[in-house]
Amino acid sequence: MTHRQPLPPDMFDELCPSSLLPFRFGDKWAALVLRCLEGGPRRFSELRVPLHRVTPKVLTQSLRGLERDGLISRTVHADPKAGVEYALTPLGRSMLEPLEAACAWAAEHWDELLDAREQYTAP
Repeated sequence: MTHRQPLPPDMFDELCPSSLLPFRFGDKWAALVLRCLEGGPRRFSELRVPLHRVTPKVLTQSLRGLERDGLISRTVHADPKAGVEYALTPLGRSMLEPLEAACAWAAEHWDELLDAREQYTAP
């Protein structure tokens, strides 16, 4: 297993535009998982750091859905210390560009999205 930089715990803090996207790539957490895997394979425990708001059960469901759709691969290593790793497939990697465009759009329209949500929930 190669050494890689850990994922930052605040990768998806409250100010992350991904929480305001009015459209989804797969389930609620799929786009965030894809972003976590952008830099290379990750173990479940590594994914849990920036995705700490996701329960393990829901993260597992999201990973299974992404694997079913061919966007990620799951590799079980013979060495128990290496465990299981998840990685983007070429199809999954092709989603990064549209995902980046969606995040840029959300960042550009951040104030408008927040205003619309406040107006919707106002009495």
